[in-house]
Amino acid sequence: MSSDSIRATFFSPSWLADKAMQDGRTAKVKNRAAAAIQVTAEQLLRDAQERQEAQFRAPRQRVEDFEELHEYRGRKRKEFEERIRRTPGNLKEWTSYASWEASQGEHDRSRSVYERALEVDARASKLWLSYVEMELKARNVQHARNLLDRAVTLLPRIDLFWYKYVYLEELLENIPGARQVFERWMAWEPEDKAWSGYIKMEERYQELERASEIYKRWVAVRPEPRIWVKWAKFEEERGMIDRARDVYETALRFFGDEEEEVDKGQAVFAAFAKMETKIKEYERARVIYKFALSRLPRSKSVNLYAAYTKFEKQHGTRTTVEVTVWNKRRIQYEEEVANDPFNYDTWFDFARLEEDAYRTLRDDGEDEEQLDKAIDRVREVYERAVAKVPMAKEKRAWRRYIFLWLFYAVFEEVETKDWARARDIYKAAISVVPHKQFTFAKLWLQYSRFEIRRLDVATARKVLGTGIGMSPKEKLFKGYIELELELKEFDRVRTLYQKYIEHDSSNSTAWIAFASLEAALQDIPRARAIYELGISQQTLSMPELLWKSYIDFEVTEGGYERDRSKVRSLYERLVERTGHVKVWISWALFEGSALKPPAEEEAEDQAEEDEGLPADLEKAREVFERGYKELKNRGLKEERVVLLEGWKKFEEENGTEDDVARVQARMPQVTKRWKKLDTGDMEEYWDILFADDEREANPATFKFIQNALAWRSKDGTTKSGGMLAELLAEDDDDESDSADEGVAKKQDDDDDPDDDDEKSSNEGDRMDD
Repeated sequence: MSSDSIRATFFSPSWLADKAMQDGRTAKVKNRAAAAIQVTAEQLLRDAQERQEAQFRAPRQRVEDFEELHEYRGRKRKEFEERIRRTPGNLKEWTSYASWEASQGEHDRSRSVYERALEVDARASKLWLSYVEMELKARNVQHARNLLDRAVTLLPRIDLFWYKYVYLEELLENIPGARQVFERWMAWEPEDKAWSGYIKMEERYQELERASEIYKRWVAVRPEPRIWVKWAKFEEERGMIDRARDVYETALRFFGDEEEEVDKGQAVFAAFAKMETKIKEYERARVIYKFALSRLPRSKSVNLYAAYTKFEKQHGTRTTVEVTVWNKRRIQYEEEVANDPFNYDTWFDFARLEEDAYRTLRDDGEDEEQLDKAIDRVREVYERAVAKVPMAKEKRAWRRYIFLWLFYAVFEEVETKDWARARDIYKAAISVVPHKQFTFAKLWLQYSRFEIRRLDVATARKVLGTGIGMSPKEKLFKGYIELELELKEFDRVRTLYQKYIEHDSSNSTAWIAFASLEAALQDIPRARAIYELGISQQTLSMPELLWKSYIDFEVTEGGYERDRSKVRSLYERLVERTGHVKVWISWALFEGSALKPPAEEEAEDQAEEDEGLPADLEKAREVFERGYKELKNRGLKEERVVLLEGWKKFEEENGTEDDVARVQARMPQVTKRWKKLDTGDMEEYWDILFADDEREANPATFKFIQNALAWRSKDGTTKSGGMLAELLAEDDDDESDSADEGVAKKQDDDDDPDDDDEKSSNEGDRMDD
């Protein structure tokens, strides 16, 4: 070859790519563009199928005479011998060799091959099974028996040989032989399936006593609950109830009475109880369930409790069913408190369950021992619950916890009548609470009420005094005052109110309650002095309540004395201090109503009712007028509207139509206005327009509009309303036309410093004209 051809061959792209792949380097693709002709996956698969070469098949040989047969057998034996010589440990080759000899009818040669293979690996179970199958196919039963006997002797832990052996003997109806094989097998203490197979064989041939003896040997070898249950059920199914009961009792004696032993034998207890239930021995079944449940913790006996619950629902009384349900719920609550011991709602439910159980047993007339056990269970739950003190020092986290103590104390007081224990519970609860951070008035009050019920008033007062001294609270003061009121100790009540007000002088409720007490005791000067002292405080939580109570008090006393002067004086002081519109309305309504003494029980011979002081309508109108002017001077438009509404309602109830019309004429109208913002833009807003304001601001224009309205009213076209109603109606119609004009007018007048920024878009232009 020439040098050019050599260079073209060895330096072609394909050669370079192959060389790069041989060197472990990936060939770089220079052109990554898509090929002009795309090949699909379907085409690739089709080409691969078409180019696939046919598999080699050995030619089929036909043997015509014995000479060719001997030659063929010799050639095959030589091949097999060569294979097993190269790989003597490959049992597949030995099995193929022996199977081929057996297929040729050479069973002696096949046995020889198997024996040679067993010398190589005598523990190969598949080799033994293949050997046995060969003998059975050749109907050499005795040879198969001998092989199985050799196999189970050499490999007794392989159950498949034993099954084959037993099946063969039973198939040949050699039952004693099969039994002997089983006995040899049982000596090795095999798995449960072997024992079950032995028993089933005896059952098939009605040898039930032999089967029972096998069960006895089985539980001796493997004393598990399920084996005992199987044996007992076997005796039960063949009608031997007494023997089945003896089996269960023997099993229970074997497992013992300790907690771990009873837990292990739960299946035996459940099966024993079910058998007694099936033969309608309900009392025996109930005793068995209770015996097991009494020795097991609730967390380990969920399934047994479920079976017991089902039993009681079917065959028990109402009490037994309730007890069963309680036990089931106890297990549930135990799991919940174990998962979250600070879930006080669960503790409440748990304690309530135990209390209900105790009450039910007491109502059913149970003996003292059972009642004492129920009480102990309740106390145990409460003690475990109150031991879970909240970790956070926040009152929110303690609210539910404190109720556990209270319920515990109430149970001891009401149910068990153990008052000393209840007192100790209250003291323990008070000692637990961090009173420097917060306290619970309910706890102190409940403790004091308990002492009152025990007729120990001194201790009750001491408890409340201690609570107020450690952490004074409004509820504590109120509870202490209520207690002394019930005891009719009014001097103590006065003292408590003084302490209460010293603690919080801004509490209007305390002042009102103190004054109400003095009023109820008919000490009017003292009540009036308390009210005066209360309203003179610089800070009050709700001063309006105190003023209202003071006014109501003076109204009541004024009804007795037929005098309005004290009430008027209070209203004068109140409007000077606040000037609120509601005060003006209340004052006017007071003047416009009759002043009567409070309704009391009258004597039977009293003929007429006391009319009291009559209403002073003119004085009421003067108050309305005065309030209106005051609010007007202060520029409070919304409050003026509220006062006019109240005035109008008052005139509708007490005045004439002219009086109502006079107030109606003062009612304002709502109009649209514009105001200039700091940015120079105009903003639209709604304003309240009063007629008297317009009359004072622009008297000439107002007079002109009044005359125009009077002229139009002659034609009957003017609508009823205030004097500005027509003007505002016209403004509404011309709103779109005059809005731009009003804006332009405001922009032209911006240079005048005396001009107001807030003018009506319609009314302002009319006033300027």
